[in-house]
Amino acid sequence: MSPTEILGLMVAAVAGGAINAVAGGGTLVTFPALLLFDTPPVIANATSTLALVIGTSGGIYGYRRHLDAVKPWLWRFAAVSTLGGLIGAVLLTRTSNQTFSKLVPFLVLFATVLFLAQGTLRGFANTHGPSALRSKRHAIAGAILFQFAVAIYGGYFGAGIGILMLASLGFIGLSNIHEMNTLKTILASLINLVAAVWFIIAGLIHWPKAGVMTAGALLGYFLGSHYAQRIPQQRVRQLITLIGFVISAVTFYEEFLR
Repeated sequence: MSPTEILGLMVAAVAGGAINAVAGGGTLVTFPALLLFDTPPVIANATSTLALVIGTSGGIYGYRRHLDAVKPWLWRFAAVSTLGGLIGAVLLTRTSNQTFSKLVPFLVLFATVLFLAQGTLRGFANTHGPSALRSKRHAIAGAILFQFAVAIYGGYFGAGIGILMLASLGFIGLSNIHEMNTLKTILASLINLVAAVWFIIAGLIHWPKAGVMTAGALLGYFLGSHYAQRIPQQRVRQLITLIGFVISAVTFYEEFLR
């Protein structure tokens, strides 16, 4: 690799790790960067996944003080995240990206709108008594099924899964954005971990590029998770919403207008 390629991939990985730590969508930085340096699309996707999943440890460490608060939720979502991530990875090695990639702009835009409106919509649904408990149980069951679908998508491509998860977690009652980001980071790491293992077995990793991007992603995840907690929650929500709309605009342009 040339010095320019090393620097370009490093910068993209730092940016991608930081974006993933705050909201998700870092794949939309790392994946195009790999394509820019003549990496075949499937290899680029697999290499990006491996780099970002190893870098996730930096994000988890940055959110470590919120781990105890999210542990009760982990057992509900861990299994479906792992299974879905594996299914998505298998699908990637056996199907084309073309059809599924056209769904990405719509998924991310829908999730961003949900995230933006979740407080208002949850207020309408907020009732008291046994019916509220039943509604919450239904909401959790629905969120688990939704997480399974997100995990399949995450194993297949993965751009925007953080925003999809944040929207879902908001609707089941989580309100602390830093705790939501902690849970989202762990679940995303599970999805990407099983996908990365499958990609390694399938021989889809470009190891020199993966090494460079892993180092950058580690730094980006740590910086993103660390400094996001110094910003007021409302500002973090606004940043997440902005990231979501930007990702939607970029993917719409890439898929339908260019």
